[in-house]
Amino acid sequence: MLKRLLLTAMVGCFTVTMSYAVDQSTSKVIIPVNRTAATSGQQMFTSYCAPCHGVDGRGHGPAASSLRTQPTDLTGLIKKNHGKYPDTHIVAVLQFGTDVPSHGSADMPVWGPILGKMSPTNPQDKSLRISNLSRYLETIQAK
Repeated sequence: MLKRLLLTAMVGCFTVTMSYAVDQSTSKVIIPVNRTAATSGQQMFTSYCAPCHGVDGRGHGPAASSLRTQPTDLTGLIKKNHGKYPDTHIVAVLQFGTDVPSHGSADMPVWGPILGKMSPTNPQDKSLRISNLSRYLETIQAK
């Protein structure tokens, strides 16, 4: 009788331990999305991008360690694009996401829909936000 009780207790403890381990491994990083000024690309970057890409844009934000792959160093976009800032590409990534393998299935938030919902009565607000964020990224490029 004592062996049966002991075995049942051990199985129970094992089950609880395993379910706790599974819960810990599937936790998600949540980036709060608070309304920012549509005219401030820097404020939007700090609020939306810096958790992963870092305040300096080099890919070392506080949430970076929980991602599968190191976030892109956003200060080297001009270098990677032969001396030209890839404005059209950046706007497209912000609006529609990217198929970069490190993002898996769009792990990077697709900011276009999120930014569009911030001012549902002003459809130009989303374009203004994306444009100003892209322009801010251009200012942090390494020389």
